[in-house]
Amino acid sequence: MASLKDMRVRIASTKATQKITKAMQMVAASKLRRAQTAAEAARPYAERMERVISNIAGAAVASDTTPVLLRGTGKDQVHLLLVCTGERGLSGAFNSSIVRLARERALALMSEGKEVKFFCVGRKGYEQLRRQFDKQIVEHVELRSVKQIGFRNAEDITKKVVARFEAGEFDVCTLFYARFKSVIAQVPTAQQIIPLVIENTGGDANGASAVYDYEPAEDEILEDLLPRNLAMQVFRALLENNASFYGAQMSAMDNATRNAGDMIRKQTLVYNRTRQAMITKELIEIISGAEAI
Repeated sequence: MASLKDMRVRIASTKATQKITKAMQMVAASKLRRAQTAAEAARPYAERMERVISNIAGAAVASDTTPVLLRGTGKDQVHLLLVCTGERGLSGAFNSSIVRLARERALALMSEGKEVKFFCVGRKGYEQLRRQFDKQIVEHVELRSVKQIGFRNAEDITKKVVARFEAGEFDVCTLFYARFKSVIAQVPTAQQIIPLVIENTGGDANGASAVYDYEPAEDEILEDLLPRNLAMQVFRALLENNASFYGAQMSAMDNATRNAGDMIRKQTLVYNRTRQAMITKELIEIISGAEAI
């Protein structure tokens, strides 16, 4: 059985941990609002750009002049998984949920005979994936020194991905990140970005759609817009990840603070009972000794 001194040390250690988790919760809460605002502000622009590109791509005629980012290589053999995670932990299942989704996709593709490569953005995802796919990780980017994520960070990542695509290193690229839904809900998401998946935008209620004449030609417009759209999707993923990380960390630290409080109450109760038992034992020994005299 632990001594009273050991119990006091344990209680003091738990209280110190509780102060740390409480401080981290408050820091995450203060940063969450800005990160959430940035993520929500980026959504309309990214979604609108997707719709514009879908309209232009729908009007374009598939040919050899169609940008390769749109039509792809014509093969589906080599897949690049662009996995975006956080740089730090203590955020519950935030990082592991993204990695789990990417791992499941990789194993499913490999079971079909496909070749899988990984491009890791974030230290935590890299550390988890290299245990099982070390030889398949082709590049790793850390944003640990970046205080505020900007579009330039997404552009740098996009240029590396496009360079590998143009070099013929892969056929399909899928982006993995966590979409911010609320403080307690972050949704792991997989989005194919190369070749771009064109959604049917449809027309009006009667099925009709407007016809546009483009100047310059559709292929020339797409040649300029597709890399921009790719960078925008990566940028949105980074912003969504940032907001999701602080939301997950805030929830995790709140739970840790509550658990520390429960542990302190239980440890204090055991300490008081043990101390009372020792005092009672000493009194009995004193009384017994006095009666023996």
